[in-house]
Amino acid sequence: MFRPLTIVFALALLAPALRAAVPVPMRLPAPFEVDSRVIISVRDQKLMLLQHGTRIATYPISTSKFGLGDSLGRMTTPLGSLQVAQKIGDQAPVGAVFHNRRFTGEVLRPNAPGRDPIVTRIIWLRGLEPQNVHAYNRCIYIHGTPEEKTIGRPASYGCIRMKSNDVAALYNQLPLGAMVQIVPDRLPSARKIRAEAAAATDSIAPLPPQPKAVLRVASSGRGT
Repeated sequence: MFRPLTIVFALALLAPALRAAVPVPMRLPAPFEVDSRVIISVRDQKLMLLQHGTRIATYPISTSKFGLGDSLGRMTTPLGSLQVAQKIGDQAPVGAVFHNRRFTGEVLRPNAPGRDPIVTRIIWLRGLEPQNVHAYNRCIYIHGTPEEKTIGRPASYGCIRMKSNDVAALYNQLPLGAMVQIVPDRLPSARKIRAEAAAATDSIAPLPPQPKAVLRVASSGRGT
């Protein structure tokens, strides 16, 4: 007759451990909280990395050879505002082959014959607008390709392809939550970027003066 009570007490004791074992969903920063962003031009077949409103680097890329859009079942590149949702490939060697987002152990040289897998790094994008709402489920990535000879013209199956060394460099500078804008037009000029950054800065109202905080330190006889 005491067995049900024994089970209840055992579950109560195990509850903290069970809660700790459940993974907590990761909260991505809002795009406006991240100082890095990317602009991808379909017309130029280039990607521009910006930090604090300043152009840091420009890389050649490849968008889809099947055109633009976000319909399910299509191999097209979506347009609009997206966000870096996941990054996969930390510490993987340049040329590392990924299958189902897992490193297979194989490493390919650029333009290795007969192969066209995802290599080096995966930057998984999530759409932020109705026009790209399926991007995450369609597995739209920025990723490396061994087919580097095709970079600079539309050649992908929907993703944004980059040279291995370029995507590794971008991966290290682009944090989770960063904004990625895919536009059909040319990349903006440095002058336009500076003007937009200045306008954004001017639109921020200054904070009112804050009282000075008084730091009180209690002596404990030990260093902190």
